[in-house]
Formats: sequence, structure tokens, C-alpha cells
Amino acid sequence: MDVKDANGAKLTEGDSVSVIKDLKVKGASHTVKRGTMFKGIHLTDDPELIEVRSKEIKGLVLRTEFVRKA
Repeated sequence: MDVKDANGAKLTEGDSVSVIKDLKVKGASHTVKRGTMFKGIHLTDDPELIEVRSKEIKGLVLRTEFVRKA
């Protein structure tokens, strides 16, 4: 299963990614700002989704079209 970021770079387990667009988070009052870095991503069964860890938001899942490999 190939998981690719917004630029087409292949993502693997444990990579670091940055957000390329401000994202509103459903169910939370936080917004993930453009440029936010997430380290140690986790791949899911869906190639369009990745799981990231954030102190403010637990269990945050992002679409790969909104991230870029760092």
C-alpha cells in the first residue's frame, strides 16, 4: 500500500509531516495551523488517512492531501 503526501512523496511509519493548510478540527475548538509539524506518524488501513499525535487533541487523524513530508 503506497501512502503519498500532497506533493507525491511516499510516507512511511514514523515520518515527520507538516500541515500545508489551516484545518478546523471537528469536535474540538482547536484549529491546526499551517506549518504545524507532527513527528512519528502512524499509517492507517486507509491510504488517504494518517494518525498523528498532538498534546491538545487526542486521536487526531489527517488526510494525506493536507500534509507534506518534512
